[in-house]
Amino acid sequence: MIRAFLLSALLALTTVSSLHADHHDEKKLVLIAGKPSHPPLMHEFRAGALLLQKCLKDVKGLKVEVHDMGWVKDKKALEDADAIVIFADGGGGHPAVQDDRLATLDKLIAKGAGFGGMHYGVEVLANKGGAEFKRWIGGHYEHMFSCNPMWQPNFETFPKHPTTQGVKPFQIKDEWYFNMRFIGDIPGNQLATEGKIKFTPILIGKPSDDVRDGPYVYPKGPYPHIISSTGRKESMLWVVERPDGGRGFGFTGGHFHLNWGNDNFRKVILNTLLWVTKVDVPADGVTSTVTEDELQQNLDPKGKKK
Repeated sequence: MIRAFLLSALLALTTVSSLHADHHDEKKLVLIAGKPSHPPLMHEFRAGALLLQKCLKDVKGLKVEVHDMGWVKDKKALEDADAIVIFADGGGGHPAVQDDRLATLDKLIAKGAGFGGMHYGVEVLANKGGAEFKRWIGGHYEHMFSCNPMWQPNFETFPKHPTTQGVKPFQIKDEWYFNMRFIGDIPGNQLATEGKIKFTPILIGKPSDDVRDGPYVYPKGPYPHIISSTGRKESMLWVVERPDGGRGFGFTGGHFHLNWGNDNFRKVILNTLLWVTKVDVPADGVTSTVTEDELQQNLDPKGKKK
């Protein structure tokens, strides 16, 4: 009788311990989607984040939460996050620079949490968020220094890195920002180490002279310093490994929502989301499918599509 009781108790403890271990091993990725902006099928932050969540739902050891309207409703949602990624409008309206959020994020990132910015989410003010973004993700878009033309780079080769596993060459039109304000004023198109931050460019393309001349989306341009860098390759997705053990990335594409339908465009970001959360990337990258119907789901109410 006593032996049976002890065996039952031991089994119960083992089960609880196992459940706790499973929960502890699970990584949590928080995707913060910005408020509605721009015309239909552009800057569809919520719909895009939900698509990425759907594509990652079968990844073992990963939990993905999507929070919309630019921030989490409860700060507790961030406390146990292994990575936080913001896909939202930026500049002075960037979610991270509101209230005391830079300080909140800095505490989490100092403990090793991953961090990423996508599209307009890589732009902050030089004097508000600029220093933090350099430390967190290696750089940021700076108004009148960086530029934002609509163009179609050809991504032909990739570095050997977990984020590029299974990614094949692709070419796609987007509002690809370039000429970021990177750490140490590095050009951002080659492997570098600055201030103990390891910087690796992932998506690199060479803008033509016509692209450098503009017109940019805003302000129209051209900018003499952009033109003077003719022939230089530019980084549109980069990753960093920080001295605190955490990881970060910046991705300048993501303007056009329908681009998530491109398998390689989508795969390199899904891989990056796993990497920044410290989840192993499959040898062939994240396999996913997105249908035309799914691309039309969860769109912000912006009126009729054109």
